[in-house]
Amino acid sequence: MKNSVSADHLKIFLAVLDAGGFRAAAQKLGTVPSRVSTTVARLEAELGTPLLLRSTRSVRATEQGRRLADQIRPLFQEFDAAVLEAANSMGTVRGRLSLNVPGAVVPDILPPLIAEFRRLHPQVEIEIVIENDRVDIIAAGCDAGIRYGAHLAKDMVSIPIGPRRQQIALAASPSYLEANGIPREPDELTGHAAIRYRLAGGALLPWRLRNAADIVTVEPRTALVISVNVLDSGLAYARAGMGIIGAFGSWCEHDFQSGTLVPILQECWMALDGPRLYYPSRFASAPLRAFIDLCESRASKR
Repeated sequence: MKNSVSADHLKIFLAVLDAGGFRAAAQKLGTVPSRVSTTVARLEAELGTPLLLRSTRSVRATEQGRRLADQIRPLFQEFDAAVLEAANSMGTVRGRLSLNVPGAVVPDILPPLIAEFRRLHPQVEIEIVIENDRVDIIAAGCDAGIRYGAHLAKDMVSIPIGPRRQQIALAASPSYLEANGIPREPDELTGHAAIRYRLAGGALLPWRLRNAADIVTVEPRTALVISVNVLDSGLAYARAGMGIIGAFGSWCEHDFQSGTLVPILQECWMALDGPRLYYPSRFASAPLRAFIDLCESRASKR
């Protein structure tokens, strides 16, 4: 193997993995597929090991290729961030900010924050990737992630974003309650139709309530199941009278004020920790640093 390997060749290798093929990578890089294929083959020869498994329809990394990609991807991201940091040294923040977020923060927490960030830093391109599973944000090509109670890797740090505490509210339309009655105790919910969310792993999001000093889990009659990928859409079905829904209280505030939904068993609602922004502890790009500063500034005012 040569003493040094071309950084350009490594970037092309990563582009093939990210794009899922030589042709797609070539389009992204503005070159021809034959050059991309030849470059990866040359890199494999230099390293003395296969990096990609090729078929007529797709390519995927070998074990050696996956390990190489995991190790060099953060280095290139830091390199790109350092270049942008130098470009931003005159005071204007430029570049790209990619956030990997769960659907739960999309309806109310994220929009005003992103709008304020965009107002402060109009030269930054923002991408929001919505995923509800825990993901490796570096491998996913994102700068930072937002999660509820996520277990952080040792090289990650986190800060609060949005409310420190949130409540899970139960609500239903006046028409549903008029036809089916208002539950007065948690165990009465078992006789009611429910609009429930299914987690990515397949389980239904549980209904947990405080009942005096105890925490109870209630199993209502499921009328409608919605994927967590479209969390806020359930309110429309609740307004239509399909059943009782469990959702973030902040999502329901407008409906409670207008009377389109009625709070149920409010004294039993559970609270949970709010979302947190997490990101690598090593070098942060100028757009990410500016976003962190904004989040910390807003948190200090709450």
